[in-house]
Amino acid sequence: MFNKFLRENKISAVLLTVIRLYLGYAWFTAGLHKITGGFDAAGFLKGATANPVKGPDGSVVYGWYVEFLKGFALPNVHIFNFIVPWGELLIGLGLLLGCLTTAAMFFGLVMNFSFFLAGTVSHNPTDIFLGFIILAAGYNAGKIGVDRWVVPFIRKMNKKGIGNEKAKVTV
Repeated sequence: MFNKFLRENKISAVLLTVIRLYLGYAWFTAGLHKITGGFDAAGFLKGATANPVKGPDGSVVYGWYVEFLKGFALPNVHIFNFIVPWGELLIGLGLLLGCLTTAAMFFGLVMNFSFFLAGTVSHNPTDIFLGFIILAAGYNAGKIGVDRWVVPFIRKMNKKGIGNEKAKVTV
C-alpha cells in the first residue's frame, strides 16, 4: 500500500520533489565547491586507510574496502579527483532537474555508501534514507521534472528497438 502511494500518488510526487530538490541542492553545491575549490581526495583517502572503521572489539570492519582504497583509489587518486566532484555535481543536477532521477539517485547512494564505508558519518545516514525513498519511488520522484518527458521518450525508443538491435548470428 505504501509502495503504491510512493510510486503513483500525485501528493507523493510533490513530497518526493521536495526531498529530491533538497538532496539535489546538497549534491550540486558539494560538487561545485569541490570543482571551484581545488579538490584533492588524497588526504581523505589516506585518513580513511590510516584510521579505518573499527568494530567494538577493535578489529577493522570493512577490510576489503580499506584494501580497495589502498590498492586502487590511492594509486589512482587523479581519477577520484575528477569523478568525485563531477559525479556530485551531475548527481545534484539530475536531482534538481528531475532528469534521470533514479539513475542519479542510484549513483548518489553509491557515493554515500562509499563515504560511509570509509568512515565518514556526517549527514550520510539521512541522505541514504532519503535516497532510498527517491529510488523506491521510481518515475514518480521525477514526474514533476524533466523525467515527465525524458522517461516516456526513452521507453518509446526502447520499444522501437533503437540501441537495442540484436546481433545477427549466421551459421
